[in-house]
Formats: sequence, C-alpha cells, structure tokens
Amino acid sequence: MKKISIKDIAKMAGVAPSTVSSVLNNKNKEARISDALADKIKLISKKVGYRPNSTAVSLRTGKTNIIGLIVEDISNPFFALLAKALEDEIKKHDYRILYCSTENDDINAADLVQMLFHRQVDGFLIAPTAGMKKSLIELTETNKPLVLIDRYYPELKIPSVLVDNKLGITMCMDLFWAKGYTKTGFITTNVEQVNMLEREEAYRDSLKKNKVAVSEKFILKIPINLPYAEKVKKINLFIKKNPVLDSLIFSTNYLGIAGLEAIKLCRLQIPQDIAIISFDDLDLFRLYTPGITTISQPIDEIAKQAIILLFNQINKNPQQVSQRKPYTFPPHLITRKSV
Repeated sequence: MKKISIKDIAKMAGVAPSTVSSVLNNKNKEARISDALADKIKLISKKVGYRPNSTAVSLRTGKTNIIGLIVEDISNPFFALLAKALEDEIKKHDYRILYCSTENDDINAADLVQMLFHRQVDGFLIAPTAGMKKSLIELTETNKPLVLIDRYYPELKIPSVLVDNKLGITMCMDLFWAKGYTKTGFITTNVEQVNMLEREEAYRDSLKKNKVAVSEKFILKIPINLPYAEKVKKINLFIKKNPVLDSLIFSTNYLGIAGLEAIKLCRLQIPQDIAIISFDDLDLFRLYTPGITTISQPIDEIAKQAIILLFNQINKNPQQVSQRKPYTFPPHLITRKSV
C-alpha cells in the first residue's frame, strides 16, 4: 500500500506542497490561505487517509503525542478496564497510549520506564510496584509529566489518583456487622503496596472499633506471583484451619476468584456456610451463583482525573501542576447474594 505524502495531496488539490503543509499544521491563517482552500485540502487529506510522519512531527514539535502506561497486569480485568478508560480520555487530546505490564516485578518495571523514556513518550501513567521508588525519583528528576494510578508512595510528591481503599474495606466490614457476621477472615497479598496496606489497616481498624480482638490467624497473605493453583490451595487450607470463620474479604479480584474455587473444594455453601465480599467487581462475580458482593472502583472518574493531572503537566498549567496530595474517589458497594 502506497503511503500518501504531502506532495500527493498538493497534486490532487492543485497547490504547492508548502500550502498543504501550512494547512495540515493549522498555519493557514499565517500563510494567508483562504478558508475555502484550507477546507478543500483537509477534505482531500481525510479522503485519502493521510497520516503525518510521526518521526518528522516529533522532531518539529518536540512531542510524540504518546503516553506510556505501566500497570501491574494488563490482562487483569480491572487494569484492562482502566487502560480502556484512560485511552478513551487520551484520544480526546489526540494522543495515543503504549501499554506495558510489570507483572509486579521491580526490575521489569524499571526496565519499562527506561524503555518508554527512550521512546520519548510525552508523559507517564504508572501503577507502581512496591520497589519502584528509585525509578520514580529518577523519572521526576527528568521533569517528565507523571501521574501514579491505583497506588502511590506517600513520601513522594507525585500526583496520584486512586480509590479510597480504607473506605472500601470499612464498607465491607460494616455490611458484615449489620448482617450479624462476627468472625471475618481477610485474604490479601504479601506486597508492601500502599493500596493493600490501607485495605488491611481498615480491616484491623473495624475490628478494634467493634471491640473485637485482631486474630493474626484470620489474616492470610498470599505471595503475589504464586501460581493460581497454589493460591487456591493456600485459601483452601486457610478455610479448613479456621472453621469458625463465618465471612471472608478478598482484597483483590484475582484472590476472590481463587477463593470461590477454594470454597467449592471445601464443599461450603455461599452464604449459608460462609459469606464473602471481594474488592474490584467483575462480570464473573455478577454472573456467579449466588452473585458475589463486591467493592467496585469508579474507573471512569479515576481515568478522567488522571488525564487532567497529566495534561496539566504537559501543558504546564502552573496552578495545577503543584498538586501533590492523592486524589481519592469513594468506591461503590455492590450488594448481591453472597452476604
């Protein structure tokens, strides 16, 4: 397929290539090109599917119109939905996204930052790994626009957007208390990420508030990169070792999925034998019988705010670039039949 050039469009329009260039770069007024001729050139370029050479545009403008997105796992439904929402917002600015997954590996995460930096992306959206602090500090020193999503480092002054994790788990516990459940187990990951730590903290705070002693044996921390089958085994064993538990909270959707299989292997009925709530909603939880109660994150709101913060930096908005406190959005409790 022949690539359409400015010369081709100029020939079709019967004008000089410089005239076409001025119109396509929105400089027709400066070049004193009539609106009628400018409209004609734009119509022709649209009909023939003209696309400017990205390298040439980058050299001329100093921008690539590309944003680097680094998340934990793009195959995770939560991050997939978040990526789609971010992409939809970025398209409004005539930008594109390059997706990358860290697989929660700190070395891989650092390599991805370097790769995208050398690809000269105009900004970064990052859901950082637990050990990514050094890479983020180095990135801020380059003055590249950067926004953290889903989790952040409290000690670093980097704009960030996420759900109110503590409120989400508090809503779970409040529902359990209201329904008469008093022995709730908490299943989470073993990573020292602020979002996971806040969720665990909220679980502990709710117990203390209701004058219930925190039992460490009711908390299960599963290695983040443990194979799925092993996660199921660990949850299965945890349930068997704690038969007094009447309810469970899963701090992530993938642990919730593994938990459903583990509960099935234990031959327990939901909610008759054990009630459950999972953080992050999925179609699976909606379609499962019984439907699983979840904490749903406001993905669209998170995406919109993240893009606002990013483009405030790209466009050097002096009033907004200085924002450093995390933007937190309240989650939604979606009640179904698992409680």
